[in-house]
Amino acid sequence: MKSKILVLDILFYVALPLIVWNLLRDTIGDYYAMLLTGVPAIIYSLYRFYEMKRVNVTGIFILASLFIGPAVDLLSGSAIRLLWNNVILTIVIAAFFIGTVVARKPLALYFALDVAELQGYDRTFSYRLYTEKKLFIVFQAITLLFALRSLIMAAVNSWLISTYGVEAFDEGIVLKQVLNWAGTFVIVIGFVYISKIIQDSPEIIQKLELELGMKYETPEDVESTSEETSTAERESTEVEEMETRKDT
Repeated sequence: MKSKILVLDILFYVALPLIVWNLLRDTIGDYYAMLLTGVPAIIYSLYRFYEMKRVNVTGIFILASLFIGPAVDLLSGSAIRLLWNNVILTIVIAAFFIGTVVARKPLALYFALDVAELQGYDRTFSYRLYTEKKLFIVFQAITLLFALRSLIMAAVNSWLISTYGVEAFDEGIVLKQVLNWAGTFVIVIGFVYISKIIQDSPEIIQKLELELGMKYETPEDVESTSEETSTAERESTEVEEMETRKDT
């Protein structure tokens, strides 16, 4: 599944935009060719959003990106202006990530909550768990890594545009995806580290279970409980049927 996603990412975020750009720029001009390169990514992102099958913080962030990015492109009016506006937008996104850290509402924490809920964990319990000091600091750091990735992308794109002008568009497409993958790799390491902290700190789980009056259940625990309940119900039904036969 992961290899399939990687192939689709390369196809829709890198290959198809480059093909559209190089085939159409001489025919319809740089600006309109740039606008059309975003169509495959928008279609693919909408598909990924549909696959999530729910609106949460991650979904809202994806939808906002889908609308804001193309809107900025359409309002740019020229190819070079489009490139510079995307640099500005990238800086704004970095500032937004930093703002969530300053407000002590790190976006990475809410992304993690969405993932945990999709996996079957209780959202309320997960939120209290993730806001524990040991974990919260890591989520702050991960969110700052999101911001740093955006700032690096903006800096490199600024240099490319200043040096090569519109010809920097090819490199910008590849750079964006490479930085996305690199940032994702580092961020995944952060989430793995968070999982390790949770596994190595059972006292945190026990404390929250007492505070919230609820048990911390993994998806495996829920599935096991469900199976046990189903088994008990079947056994109860069988006993009732046997008693009914005896009575008759």
